[in-house]
Amino acid sequence: MSEQQGPRVIGVYNAKGGVLGEAAYVWGKARGSSHCSLCDITHATVRRKKEWEQMVAGLELRHLNELTPTQEAAVEEAGAPVVLAEGEGGGHTVLLSRADLDELGGDVTRFEQALRRRLADHTGT
Repeated sequence: MSEQQGPRVIGVYNAKGGVLGEAAYVWGKARGSSHCSLCDITHATVRRKKEWEQMVAGLELRHLNELTPTQEAAVEEAGAPVVLAEGEGGGHTVLLSRADLDELGGDVTRFEQALRRRLADHTGT
């Protein structure tokens, strides 16, 4: 993914950032009341997966409380977690929905393949 061309790609976690946001997510996950399939793809138990770090160069990741107003509007419509493409005019298109991310089962390689396919469809290449 490192040779970034085309739209800016933004993955949005179904969690808030910062110490309190991440602690709330971990607690919710332990209780079974919180889930984020994008977190499952990017993170092992505590830290980011090594294979994710190798693949992720062109992907921007944001938490729910770190979104711009236009990103926030796109996420409100699509739900989180989600991976968006941001066009030149600032509009957003869903590349991978919550259901798409769930189907990937936390697998980085499958995520990369799915993202590449959707980007190719999106850009017509």
